[in-house]
This record gives sequence, C-alpha cells and structure tokens, in this order.
Amino acid sequence: MTDSIMSKAATMEIPINSNGDTGTLPEDDSLEQAAKLQWSLDEKVGSSRGTRDLQQVMVSGPNLNETSIVSGGYGGTAEGIIPTSSIKGSNMHHSSSSSSMTAEEATRGVAVEKLETMKKWGLNTYKCTKQMISERFGRGSRTVDLELEAQIEVLRDTKRKYENVLRLARALTNHFYNMVQTQHALGDTFADLSQKSPELRDEFGYNAETQKLLCKNGETLLGAINFFVSSINTLVNKTMEDTLMTIKMYESARLEFDAYRSDLEELSLGPRDAVAMARIEAAQQQYQVQKDKYERLRSDVIIKLKFLEENKVKVMHKQLLLFHNAISAYFAGNQQQLEQTLKQFNIKLRPPGADKPSWLEEQ
Repeated sequence: MTDSIMSKAATMEIPINSNGDTGTLPEDDSLEQAAKLQWSLDEKVGSSRGTRDLQQVMVSGPNLNETSIVSGGYGGTAEGIIPTSSIKGSNMHHSSSSSSMTAEEATRGVAVEKLETMKKWGLNTYKCTKQMISERFGRGSRTVDLELEAQIEVLRDTKRKYENVLRLARALTNHFYNMVQTQHALGDTFADLSQKSPELRDEFGYNAETQKLLCKNGETLLGAINFFVSSINTLVNKTMEDTLMTIKMYESARLEFDAYRSDLEELSLGPRDAVAMARIEAAQQQYQVQKDKYERLRSDVIIKLKFLEENKVKVMHKQLLLFHNAISAYFAGNQQQLEQTLKQFNIKLRPPGADKPSWLEEQ
C-alpha cells in the first residue's frame, strides 16, 4: 500500500500559477497523509535497529586493539586510517631506542675519560723519563736542596745500621733461647739422677737447683731482649719506613717538577706566535701545579724527619738502658735487680707454655 501511494505521488504533476505559487489540488491531502505514514514507518524501523546496535555494543564492547583513528572527514579513503596498535609499538620502540642511546653515551663518556687519563699518564711518563735520562747523562739540571738531601742520606744510613742491630739482637735471642732450653733439660736430668744415684744425690741436687735458677733468670732476660727487639723492629720497619715512603713521594714530585720546568724553559725559548703562546700558558699552569706539589711534599719530609729524630732518641734511650741493666743483672747473678728492671719498664713475662697458641687461636 505504501509503495502504491509513493509511486502515485511521484508521477503527479504540480501546476504553477502565474505568480509562482502552487495550486491547490484535490490530491494534496492524500499525498500529505502518505508522507506522514512513510515517516512513521521509517522512524519505527530505525529505532528498533538502533536499540539492537546499542545492546550489541553494551554486551560485546568495542575492541580497543582494533580501534582506528581516521585522519580525514567522514567517508574518507583508507589511506588516512592509523591503527592504534601501530602507535603503541612505535612508542615502545622509541623508548627502548632512547634508553639504548643513553647507555651508549654513558659508555662512550667513560671510554673518553679513560683515554684522557691514559694520555695524561703517557705524557707525564715521557717527560719524567726524558728528565731522568738527561740528569743521568749530565745534560739536564735538577733542583737540589743540599740540607734536606744530607738529612735524607743520614736517615738511610741510620736505617741500615739499625737493621744490623736488629739482626744481631734476633740472633742473640735465638741463641740464648736455645741455651735456656738446654739448661732446662740439663736441670731435669740432674734432678732425675739425684733420685736414682743415692751416692751422688747431693751433688746432682745442687746442680739441678743451679740450672733451674739459671733457666728462670734466662727466661726473665729473654723477656727483656724480646721487648728490645720488638721496639727496634717497630722503629726500623714502621716509623723509619713511613718517613722513607714520604721521601720517595717527594723525590718523584721533584723529578716531575724539574721535567715540567725544563719543558717550560724550552717552550719559552721558541717562537711567540698564537699557538706557541697557548702551549706556553698550558705549560705554565702544569708547572705551577707540580711546583705546589713539590713544595708540599718537601714540607712534609722536613716535618717527618724532625719528629723521627725526636722519636728515635726517646725510644733508643729507653731500650738501650733496658738492655744494659738486664744483661748486667743476669750475668752478675742478681735475680732481684733483673726482676726490678722488668718492672721498671713495665714488661710482663708470659707464663710457661704461653708461646704455643691455644686451640681456639689456631681455628
């Protein structure tokens, strides 16, 4: 019915009056009713379709991975469509690329820093080697502090002599320890024979007592000698060695200072163009740095030599007095004076068997 009405409306003629207004036809009411009927039908169909589409969207929901962004307007071509999945992948690739570039730049920075360090070290080594060879063959000049170098030479000679004293004192300790052990064994043997030889009991007994007394005094003297050896060892291998290490650093700084000083002097004798002036300025800065380092270490050596001399006199005065009193009291047979000497210097003897560490210390 609707199709017949619409076909009738399409084939009807609409007359125009002379003034351009449409005329009144008897079929106008029927045409208007047909149009209203068609509009109501289309509205019902459209609403039902919209309801079904909305229900489908609410149930399933849109697939975000398949969502597309259209660059053009409505009805544009497919060339303007950009999938969102490709955008996400592009961002991830850009982020990983940025992190890799950052790591690469950091690695390159470390490599450049190491290269610069090696370059400076190589240049410094070359200058110092050149200066050392020049001094050895008498072609280069060196900075000389006669007073300080004389004190350094005295210290080295003193250290050699004290090392000899330490070696001899250790040898005396070993020999005397063996003698004390022999006296201890001899005293035990005399005591055993005094019990097994009735006819010589008194004689073996006297000798056993004498050897035991000598052994006791010998152990006391060993305590004094061990203290003497320990103090000399500390003075030689720690105090003097620490000062000599500072002296070695001072001598190295002196060589570097002279190397950069000679380099600056050679540049000062050359041309005075822009490039040469830049090199002279850089050499002047390096020379000043080395000069400050040299003067600082020179001051440290002077101070350490002064304190070392004071410490050496104080320590050796005490230790030589101890050694003399202990040796004199022992060979004079004055047990009381020997024990008094150890008390005077606050020396405590180890009990018998203390030389061997306990099972807990061995773990």
